[in-house]
Amino acid sequence: MTIHVNIGEAKTRLSELIAATERGEEVVIARAGKPVVRLSPLTEIDEVALRASACGMWRDLITDEEIDQLLAPFTEEEIAAWYRPLDLDDDEADAAA
Repeated sequence: MTIHVNIGEAKTRLSELIAATERGEEVVIARAGKPVVRLSPLTEIDEVALRASACGMWRDLITDEEIDQLLAPFTEEEIAAWYRPLDLDDDEADAAA
């Protein structure tokens, strides 16, 4: 079964329409009576596209290894460095910690 809605109705019923799509129903959204969008469920996430979108404008300028490094969690040392006063040298900062 295909559900046809206009944009205003789609905005009001978005959660319901997404649920219908997840159940396998087709949802078509129209502007001024003309169909412009079809909602469809994601069957699998494209890992390459997901990684590229995570880095936005840099996606063509950096390597996968650099993306991994950017998305990796901070180490304890990196987190501690954020809290170290900038006006102390390393020995003073270690003593203050």
